Amino acid sequence: MTIHERRKPKIGFLGILQDLYIPIYPDIVERQEAYAKQIMDKIGDYADFHFPGAVINRHSMEEKFAQLHREQLDGLMIVMLTYGASFNIYNVLKDWSLPIFVANVQPEPAVRTDWDMADLTFNQGIHGCQDLCNALLWNGKTYEVCSDDWRTDAFVCTFADWAAAARTARVLRNVRIAGIGQMPGMGDIQANPAAVLKTFGAQIDNVGVGLVYREFPEDDDPEVAAVMKENRAQFEVDPRLPEERHRYAARFQVALDRFLAANNYHGFSFYLNAPADDGRMRQLPLMAASNLMAKGYGYGGEGDILVTTLVTIGQYLDKDACFTEMYAMDHEKGAFLMSHMGEGNWRIGQTEERPRLVDRPLGIGGLENPPTVVFRGRPGTATLCTLVSTTGGGFRLVLSVGEILPTEVMPNVEMPYFFFKPDTGMKTCINGWLRHGGSHHQCINLGDLSARWRHLCEILGLEYVRV
Repeated sequence: MTIHERRKPKIGFLGILQDLYIPIYPDIVERQEAYAKQIMDKIGDYADFHFPGAVINRHSMEEKFAQLHREQLDGLMIVMLTYGASFNIYNVLKDWSLPIFVANVQPEPAVRTDWDMADLTFNQGIHGCQDLCNALLWNGKTYEVCSDDWRTDAFVCTFADWAAAARTARVLRNVRIAGIGQMPGMGDIQANPAAVLKTFGAQIDNVGVGLVYREFPEDDDPEVAAVMKENRAQFEVDPRLPEERHRYAARFQVALDRFLAANNYHGFSFYLNAPADDGRMRQLPLMAASNLMAKGYGYGGEGDILVTTLVTIGQYLDKDACFTEMYAMDHEKGAFLMSHMGEGNWRIGQTEERPRLVDRPLGIGGLENPPTVVFRGRPGTATLCTLVSTTGGGFRLVLSVGEILPTEVMPNVEMPYFFFKPDTGMKTCINGWLRHGGSHHQCINLGDLSARWRHLCEILGLEYVRV
């Protein structure tokens, strides 16, 4: 169960041709609109389309754009159904602010020797795209271009990644994040909430832990029992974990969940000394952080609102984003040991073994053992990234694609853990990471999401660095 709406991206489809061809080929509009629908059918698993019909001149361009503006779209896909003059679109672009995907495609994948003037007309979108992109540049628009055959997996993949990024950029306008305390003296987690709002659209609120405490349920609350039952079904529960300690961790989780839901928060950052500083709480919310990430919330430790923003984005950009950090280097493996204090999204864990819920001695702030979810990461391709607040008030995404390695059991590590091996090599990766100011808190997703992150950076105006 996730808190996020897993809707498809909602994309406008603008198909452009030139009315001067209609007297010569009376069925050209119907024919090329059918071609447009073939394209939409091909990529229909990755977006819901609004297609107002083919544009044939400046008047119809203004009419179609007026319709598109009313549809609350995530982005716009433009296809040249034949050549179309750029002056038809030039003025309407001035008021268009959503992401644009230029599909430089044509009905047929190859030029045949038996083509006639009709075939040439129907497949001449390339020079219309050149005229179009010139107009986009003159209007200062950022846009993605794809020139693959529309029937191929490469075209589908490029569109799907862009559409996911476009949807995420729009969703971020409604995202709210709670910062519950912050680690003093930790420099790379600092960010101006106004700059985050301006760049991402996400609102950061600094709130007191007492607001969470107010939501604490009683021991016999049905939601508490439900959390404990779900834990027993999902995890291998340590028999040494006292029932009362497990119940308190479940109460903390319910309190956090209620607080976040009641205030429409999509992510939260928790300074782990906050419960001890407050004086009314018995544990750190490690189990709660892990389970709420698995539910779909963004999360960052130590009050790091930058990585919380990043993990929240990662939950929307694909799914099952996980907060983590580089704990140590293994020069023999050429990989980083990834872990943190005890918070991790167990949905990225190995499928052949259940996560463990352990009675974990910790003692931070003099509190009792916090029940902690322990798992090893699932082997395979993964994407690791971090968000850097730059001196000019902007942001930089530093990203590495690599592999989560099969990881041996480390019986004395009572936290989530796994090894991440960058595809550029560990030393090259970390040297680039450090040169670009990459922070010590990160977001990891399974799979290669580099294209989605790059698209999102282009849409939002972030610097993108792959190391």
